[in-house]
Amino acid sequence: MRNEEIEDDNNDLPSSMPRVGRKYGPVVAHDHDPVILEMTSFDHHGSSSSSSSNNKVKTTTGAGANEESAQNDRGVNGEHTESKLELFGFDSLVNILGLKSMTGEQIPVPTSPRGREDSSAPQHPTMQPNSAVKSGTMMGVFIPCLQNILGIIYYIRFSWIVGVAGIGGSLAVVALCGLCTFLTSISLSAIATNGAMKGGGPYYLIGRALGPEVGVSIGLCFFLGNAVAGSMYVLGAVETFLNAVPKAGLFRETVTRVNGTAIAEPITTPSLHDLQIYGIIVTIILVFIVFGGVKMINKVAPAFLIPVLFSLLCIFIGIFAAREDHPAVGITGLSLKSFKDNWGSDYQTTNNAGIPDPNGEIYWHFNALVGLFFPAVTGIMAGSNRSSSLKDTQRSIPIGTLAATLTTTAMYFISVFLFGSVATREKLFTDRLLTATVAWPSSAIIYIGIILSTLGAALQSLTGAPRLLAAIANDDILPVLNYFKVADGGEPHIATFFTAFLCIACVVIGNLDLISPTITMFYLLCYAGVNLSCFLLDLLDAPSWRPRWKFHHWSLSLLGASLCIVAKLGGLVIMFLISWSFTVVSLALASLIYYYVSIKGKAGDWGDGFKSAYFQLALRSLRSLGASNVHPKNWYPIPLIFCRPWDGDYHECAEDAKIACKNLATYIEYKRCEGVAEIVVAPTMSDGFRGIVQTMGLGNLKPNIVVLRYPEIWRRENLTEIPATFVGIINDCIVANKAVVIVKGLDEWPNEYQRQYGTIDLYWIVRDGGLMLLLSQLLLTKEMFESCKIQVFCIAEEDSDAEELKADVRKFLYDLRMQAEVIVISMKTWDHKGRDGGGGPQTQDDSVEAFSSAQKRIKNYLAEMKDRAEKEGKPLMADGKDVVVNEQQVEKFLYTTLKLNSTIMNYSRMAAVVLVSLPPPPVNHPSYFYMEYMDLLVENIPRLLIVRGYRKDVVTLFT
Repeated sequence: MRNEEIEDDNNDLPSSMPRVGRKYGPVVAHDHDPVILEMTSFDHHGSSSSSSSNNKVKTTTGAGANEESAQNDRGVNGEHTESKLELFGFDSLVNILGLKSMTGEQIPVPTSPRGREDSSAPQHPTMQPNSAVKSGTMMGVFIPCLQNILGIIYYIRFSWIVGVAGIGGSLAVVALCGLCTFLTSISLSAIATNGAMKGGGPYYLIGRALGPEVGVSIGLCFFLGNAVAGSMYVLGAVETFLNAVPKAGLFRETVTRVNGTAIAEPITTPSLHDLQIYGIIVTIILVFIVFGGVKMINKVAPAFLIPVLFSLLCIFIGIFAAREDHPAVGITGLSLKSFKDNWGSDYQTTNNAGIPDPNGEIYWHFNALVGLFFPAVTGIMAGSNRSSSLKDTQRSIPIGTLAATLTTTAMYFISVFLFGSVATREKLFTDRLLTATVAWPSSAIIYIGIILSTLGAALQSLTGAPRLLAAIANDDILPVLNYFKVADGGEPHIATFFTAFLCIACVVIGNLDLISPTITMFYLLCYAGVNLSCFLLDLLDAPSWRPRWKFHHWSLSLLGASLCIVAKLGGLVIMFLISWSFTVVSLALASLIYYYVSIKGKAGDWGDGFKSAYFQLALRSLRSLGASNVHPKNWYPIPLIFCRPWDGDYHECAEDAKIACKNLATYIEYKRCEGVAEIVVAPTMSDGFRGIVQTMGLGNLKPNIVVLRYPEIWRRENLTEIPATFVGIINDCIVANKAVVIVKGLDEWPNEYQRQYGTIDLYWIVRDGGLMLLLSQLLLTKEMFESCKIQVFCIAEEDSDAEELKADVRKFLYDLRMQAEVIVISMKTWDHKGRDGGGGPQTQDDSVEAFSSAQKRIKNYLAEMKDRAEKEGKPLMADGKDVVVNEQQVEKFLYTTLKLNSTIMNYSRMAAVVLVSLPPPPVNHPSYFYMEYMDLLVENIPRLLIVRGYRKDVVTLFT
């Protein structure tokens, strides 16, 4: 059987297969489902139709509407009934081509593309908002930031850091951490001044810049960081109090002997149980203050801050007034000798109390000190955490945050020189409260300052953390957080209780050095997120990026993010040094939060920077790809699944088309398909399809495969318009150079739970660029067909060398890395005089009956055409155009199709699915004739893919 018996001219199709004379006939791939997707009218508020693909599926519909079709969409009570969208058997088609992931669980159909009417507007509880108390720059940002920054680390750890790192190393530590927070403050200022800012502070900024998944993940980690920081400040206050008043301890103190130092004074630390008991009591008291609201906190804050500032003044006065061995042994006063002795670093091993010990467990170096000190410069987000309580966020956040950052960083630099010049290194090592030792006129002032500073910082943490959690909950991304929602202006009481619980849990741990690096991890994650957000927005330079704060640049944000990563490494080092198990738990917790948000979080479209980046990247990629041919190595199937709800005039149906497109997009999301919905309004099906195939896509990202369902119902439903439409679509695809896949037997197609164990049979007759082979490989990737094997049937003439052909095809498949069994079938060429002389395969009785019926129907149809032509005095016409009927050629097509059908029935009756080449519609034949040929081809074959490639190879032999 020759190629031209099925296809008159396929010389324009490149062959991916070795040519051996005319030994192969066309391979028929079978498809079933009407060309026209019959659907009920769209339910504008219900489900909708769509198309999708694993590699970008485009769904298009010709849309229009009239009053009658709209009324048919309503029930008895005028309500919309559920739409039944068939979409050419949408679900089955996307499964057949491997276009949809089958692992996603089904979700209820959303009422809008994002699951709610406006995904950008958080759904708050319907309660009346309380009258909000708004704060200015000083009380709302500067003082909270100052209180958070001037915390326990400065008073009881900073002088020890100077002793270990030396003056030079300490300056580097302060510079690195200070630069990190300064650059983050600049990035924060830029983002905060780029529009109105709701509650949530850094979470709100990061989420709107990097997307909801990243925003919620970092926001929750930052919330944990604030909650844990509150416990650190509480423990610092309690430890200082117990050191100042040892008799207040309920349990015995722990005595740590000094090893390897010249000062023989023992170091005492409070009992762990005392820290736990007093810490819980202090936390509860602070929580009661927080419950008083922002107004109460603003009244209490100065009472905590003023004594702190006075204590700092006393420290500086005491340092300048100190003399040798006064007020304590090891104090040298401001001495050039001490400055020189303490300039270099003295990294060494210490015990858990930080005392030098050759047998200690912790070795301190620069990265570890960065992790320990970094919480001393955190707190720059304290103001932005309360963004919902600020009068003017765009003014207060930049000014207040940068002022607090610069003030405290300058104080740390000065303190490095003063501490390094006022005491010996041994004193710096052993006296954890050197600030109290040198303070003038009494150390009691410092104890009071330490306690109040740490309590003030704890108060700010316990104030900001619940508001941050409430802001995350109000965005309705994670349903599990719904309990923490509050109305606008309301107080987050439930979130405050939860924060207090976490704070108390960390207080029970009782180890300040362990908690501090943990806070560093969470804070640095947030700071890196802020810097990356500003970097991305600056780099993209989107039209919406117009911050009032002009002193920023993408390079500064990138540097800030890099410094955060460096500092984070330091925090990781110290965490592993102190407790590797606790470190693993902390990192696992952060990872689980991100994973949980990615899996369970609802979609939210906030116009984030990543989507802008994807958009710009897509545009640049399209420009770079151009419209040139795609190399077979880079070829991906981009199917176009076509559906038609109704036809109409564009001006009349434009609004209905918009609603239909929205419903299509919703349906795609509901089906968890990666697809794009498009609506094309056209007066007729054919016009709409021609417009689609010509305009859909950009550059090389245009649909390259049109997927249809074979119209099995065309005759029994007497749908006389189907043949012309069906043939017209196939011809349009040929002209537009689109591949075609027609599916027959959708009702018999297995789902993902019905595993098949038969074969996938390919009848390779027409050269198709390897598309049929590629589709067979796609089928094998689906769970239902993964146990099947591929068989390739090659049609050869009876006098050809079948073994040579078989060897060539095997070699070709081997080079393509495809495993398949090759079977060569020999057939005689059709002869209209003697037919095939009985040399063909045994035909089935039902096939012969179908053949006879087709012959009879064609004969009757031809007679009707001739009668009509004679009456009208015109030439033969069908489908609105002149036709030329060669009865001998019609018989040839029928008989060739019968032989192919009989061959498939003989060899592939038990196949899981059959693929066969699609014969093109013969020129000048009526569409009705072609439908008869196709009906005879698909007769009694349960599952069939009819495939036609196009003028491009889709597989290649080369790497």
